Parts: sequence; structure tokens; C-alpha cells
Amino acid sequence: MLAVALGGVRLAGVQLRAQDAAADAARGLARGDSAAVVRGRLDRQLPGASLQRADDGELVCATVRASADGPSAVLGLVPSARSCALGGGR
Repeated sequence: MLAVALGGVRLAGVQLRAQDAAADAARGLARGDSAAVVRGRLDRQLPGASLQRADDGELVCATVRASADGPSAVLGLVPSARSCALGGGR
């Protein structure tokens, strides 16, 4: 039971880091930072995470998916987050 509780706490922490990383990535991409620079920041924030960019009108959106491990991987839970920022650095 303790392992499940600790796994849930860890999953929540990774989810929060994914949300912060997605917001940071969206802002960087919207400002015009290169994909390599944004990817480098993401690797420092959340090693092993994937990044997907999507443009939606004037918005630049970033989706971050973290790699799951432990009980969350067994259950198929993958921490992910999406954030958008207004393009052009405005």
C-alpha cells in the first residue's frame, strides 16, 4: 500500500514538472527560440520527455509527455501537459 501511495506522489510531482516544462517550451517556441534550445531546456527540466509543437492560429502550443516508471508505468499512466503562448513574442 505504501508503494502505491509513494508512486502516486511521484506521479503528481512529474505531472507538475511536465506542466511547467510545457509552459516554458510554449513560451520559448512562441518567442522564436530554436527547437534545439527549447529541447535542451526540456531535457534539463524533465529528462526523457518528448516534445510536440502545434501552431493554432496565433498560438504556439507545446505538448510534453514524460516517461512513466514504477507503478504508473504498470498502470499505463503517462504524465503529459499542453500549454500555449501567443506567437511572435507578444
